[in-house]
Amino acid sequence: MLTGVQVLLLGGDARQLEVIRKLNELDASVTVCGFDGLHTSLDGAVHAEFDETLFEGVDALLLPAVGTDDQGNIHAVFSDREMKLTGEHIAKLPQHCTVYTGMAKPYLRKLCEEKGIKLVELFDRDDVAIYNSIPTAEGALMMAIQNTDITIHGSVCMVLGFGRTGFTMARTLQGLGAKVKVGVRRSEHFARALEMGFEPFYTTNLLQHVGNVDLLFNTIPTMVVTAQIIANLPSRSVIIDLASNPGGTDFRFAEKRGIKALLAPGLPGIVAPKTAGRIIADCLSQLIMDETMKRGNGV
Repeated sequence: MLTGVQVLLLGGDARQLEVIRKLNELDASVTVCGFDGLHTSLDGAVHAEFDETLFEGVDALLLPAVGTDDQGNIHAVFSDREMKLTGEHIAKLPQHCTVYTGMAKPYLRKLCEEKGIKLVELFDRDDVAIYNSIPTAEGALMMAIQNTDITIHGSVCMVLGFGRTGFTMARTLQGLGAKVKVGVRRSEHFARALEMGFEPFYTTNLLQHVGNVDLLFNTIPTMVVTAQIIANLPSRSVIIDLASNPGGTDFRFAEKRGIKALLAPGLPGIVAPKTAGRIIADCLSQLIMDETMKRGNGV
């Protein structure tokens, strides 16, 4: 249980509703900002105006999936009011407080580092990333079906990257009967992809493997689907880029060539916010509980 633990939650989207529900179930004291436009009640949570006094006595500060933008602004789907996180806010936090977010931009990292406040990026964790790969793959499939006139079954699909998302994406496509090519950078990934029945190749040889691709799914967050690669794709191809914004695709050249290219980061929160919220909620509640136990044991 989290009885007596003070949690401040700023902004976010529908995923945060599951987080709030979970924390209330565990008897945490939850204060929220950025939910004034929500038309459903948040039983057990206290709504508050955004100001510096909110940060005093907080044990855990919860920020949205992308904590802040490069200027410190916090995105809040359920509010039109502006919230900007500054060094003065972070300075009000107790030294034992932990800031949790999905992924942090340099602005937030610098704030926490300067004030000596622990920052945890949940999307860096293997467990969260693996769980999130499931709604990501389902969302990518939805986009593929909506933007093609062929079935996934029998199509030639390419997945670039064989990490946590790429692995699930490739296996999902294979389960639907697609011929799946997998672009890898590491020899152990090549071996695993071959063992699983995919057609692996090294991304350094990408140009030689794109000539017959119907659907290309990229998970690599660097420019890999270049103009040269796009020039050699069939005109029927569709590119779905799942990497973090700005992705790894030359979207300008794809548009010029007439190839449909879609940037689709953050799919879990779009296609399955309840499931994505539960993933975050379960991880967060356990992490906060662990931190609380450490403080109680004087660690």
